[in-house]
Amino acid sequence: MANKLFLLDGMALVYRAHFALIRSPIYTSKGFNSSALYGFTNTLVDLLSKQSPSHIAVVFDTKAATERHKIFPEYKAQRDAMPEDLSIALPEVKRIIKAFNIPVIERDGFEADDVIGTLAKKAIQDDPKCEVFMVTPDKDFAQLVEKGIYMFKPAKGGNEPEILDVDKIKEQWDIETPDQVIDILGLWGDASDNIPGVPGVGVKTASSLISEFQTVENLVKKYEAIDKDRIRNLISDNIDKIILSKKLVTLLKTVEINTTLQDLELATLNLNKLLVFTKLMELNTLSKRISSQLEEFNSSNISKDDQTELI
Repeated sequence: MANKLFLLDGMALVYRAHFALIRSPIYTSKGFNSSALYGFTNTLVDLLSKQSPSHIAVVFDTKAATERHKIFPEYKAQRDAMPEDLSIALPEVKRIIKAFNIPVIERDGFEADDVIGTLAKKAIQDDPKCEVFMVTPDKDFAQLVEKGIYMFKPAKGGNEPEILDVDKIKEQWDIETPDQVIDILGLWGDASDNIPGVPGVGVKTASSLISEFQTVENLVKKYEAIDKDRIRNLISDNIDKIILSKKLVTLLKTVEINTTLQDLELATLNLNKLLVFTKLMELNTLSKRISSQLEEFNSSNISKDDQTELI
């Protein structure tokens, strides 16, 4: 059976879990907002019980500045600070990941996206038969999809999770290869990350231009061939922004990191440790779910030793 590596975009999934319950948050008897912890752990248990990964890791951003911040200080500068409840919950999320014996990976100077891109590429190089699933709702990851590397969008609103391969990315973005997502994003920009792109150019126009010119670099060289005056002038007036934006949206695959595929092999799960943690955090529904679903998922991967000390 081929190896299956699941790389989770930790911060994106934690934010998603927190805001999914923003109108009806879950609090413990001590006033701790456990919405993010509850939602993230549900996603994790779903993956373990339904997808049967052989290897897994959760990757988080750090507070350290990245090269993107150095070349463009306004990068993500408009974002609101992390909600206080979520900031308090984040260490507990990492704590339960470790209680699952799953590696938490962080690399100062690089975003989680770059680390995931690097780990995905390394895994395929180490084992060409490995299947890598990047678990994230973030559209930027589409550029990393290639043979053996997929986007995995977790289930939402009762729907099934969505797995995107090369063909689905090409269809969704109307492109010839997934790496052209970088060119489209370079023109379109990204308001959530404060990436400028070309003001007045949306995803449809960007897609149409890349369909015609193939790359941003080719477009910049040959923009005078554009029929519509408005679009031609927009490109002409924003060449520097286009080049900068493409650089900002390009995810790295070459981060210096010593982690190997073998390091990410799914470790033995200590069921008692998990149950103690979920009960401590008053996640009663999750306690029951962990007891039942993890036993069904793979009893050979579960330790029932009387070892309840928390990490």
